[in-house]
Amino acid sequence: MSKRFLRTVLPALLISLCAPQAIAQTPRTRVPTHADILRGADGPYRANNNLISYHLDIRVDPAKKSISGKNTIRFRMLKDDSRIQLDLTDALNIDKILLGKTELKYSRDSGAVFVDFPSPLRAGRVYAIDFYYSGNPKQQGRFGGFYFSKDPSGNDWIGTACEGIGASIWWPNKDQWKDKVENMLLSVTIPKNLVDVSNGKFMGKKDLGDGFTRWDWSIHYPINNYCVSINVGNYVHFSDKVGNMPLDFYALPEHLEGAKRQFAQCREMIEAYQHYFGEYPFRKDGYKLIDVPYSGMEHQSAVTYGNRFANGYLGNDWTGVGISPKFDFIIIHESGHEWFGNAVSAQDVSDMWIHEGWTTYLEGLYVEYRWGKADGLKYVNGYQKKVANRTPIITTRGTNMEPPQDMYFKGALFLNTLRSVVDDDKRWFALIHDLYQHFKYHAIMTEDIVAFFSERLHMDMTPIFDEYLRHSKLVTLQLRFGHNSVAYRWDAEEPGFNMPIKVGSADHWKLIHPTTTWQAMDTLLTKDTFEVPTDLYYVNVAKL
Repeated sequence: MSKRFLRTVLPALLISLCAPQAIAQTPRTRVPTHADILRGADGPYRANNNLISYHLDIRVDPAKKSISGKNTIRFRMLKDDSRIQLDLTDALNIDKILLGKTELKYSRDSGAVFVDFPSPLRAGRVYAIDFYYSGNPKQQGRFGGFYFSKDPSGNDWIGTACEGIGASIWWPNKDQWKDKVENMLLSVTIPKNLVDVSNGKFMGKKDLGDGFTRWDWSIHYPINNYCVSINVGNYVHFSDKVGNMPLDFYALPEHLEGAKRQFAQCREMIEAYQHYFGEYPFRKDGYKLIDVPYSGMEHQSAVTYGNRFANGYLGNDWTGVGISPKFDFIIIHESGHEWFGNAVSAQDVSDMWIHEGWTTYLEGLYVEYRWGKADGLKYVNGYQKKVANRTPIITTRGTNMEPPQDMYFKGALFLNTLRSVVDDDKRWFALIHDLYQHFKYHAIMTEDIVAFFSERLHMDMTPIFDEYLRHSKLVTLQLRFGHNSVAYRWDAEEPGFNMPIKVGSADHWKLIHPTTTWQAMDTLLTKDTFEVPTDLYYVNVAKL
């Protein structure tokens, strides 16, 4: 969940890196910086190659609060060129970059690292470079980026959470969303009295004989850079199963009782999401839930949790309608990202609603699975009061500018609206199931989703998507009443907006097809009795 806003929900609460914050939105006026453009754009030295794999091999020294090691980066050239672009924060040192035994020249610019080769690399060929680095990684806020902390017993408690900040805050990589590696190895060397829990399948550990132990993990699926994580602590392990798939849990001894109580929700959570979308997407790597000192984060196959071992969100009724206290918000939301965000990903930060709007909608589906459709509808509509409608959900592409928090709340309400537009639950659930299966393990854009919806629904959905995602104002259904009649039209920013909607009365809804031009219909209902089901459609209604 990005999640990651590095702000406080309330001064007394933990900083949340991965759950949306209940704070007011303001219009985003910040102009993209040079660094934003370098990291956000798919520039020529990114686009000329395609990632294959990483092997990140690092040593973490809590006493020095330092990291050191290398990332072996394998990539295929897509065109002949003698330069590629990678990323590493200027706060960390580049020790050397090697192609085989040849040391490569490089230049640095605002977090970007331009690596130059002595002769052009050839299109179609696969190359591997070793990128050695070291230093003291920056911590953002209390637990952002790469943090060194202590647990309640004084043991080292170390981890990463870097979606918004970028993975290059602590390791060298191609720090953008479009090009995921196909697979990855992760080796983490830490003091021998500690445990590392990372993404992927545990491959074993090795005592290095110097007071440190290396923990090895193999990631079998494409992964976003920001989802790569280390979680180091005095962890104890326990487990559960969904069918024949193990669920692995890691908690501090002090938190074990609470963890066993709360983490029991994972089984039904997995079952719910599998019901709607299909098999858990990372079975070879497994599902892990890990106790951390911040609220949580959707690290792929290694979801992190810090929700105080209580239902709701940090002890609060998150949507304010009496339903979120029935479940642990962080478990349900952050794990939902395994389907949307991790398996189905956006190509660009501007389309982050594909992660957040969809996963917020999944919360409502979980509620529906557990407690029925009425509660699911009530839950998702509780998000209406969190929507600001001040800036568009989709931001400028190629600028690394994170969208407003409406991507969570308005995004979920928009999907609930689309369900009502489809107006056939069997068809709706088949549609979103098939969309997920079609785009699983791919990085996509909003246009891909629009095209899929349009093809399956046999109508051009572009105006509806554009109105909700590319404009700020909430669409209004204007109604003008006459004698035994009502005129209607959409007040919308998208000229071609033509969303059908039900009107009339709850015992006899009538489907109308408004456009931005006035139309009329006969009705015996009065201005006071004529209704619009705003729990099914996220719209304003203006009775003129």
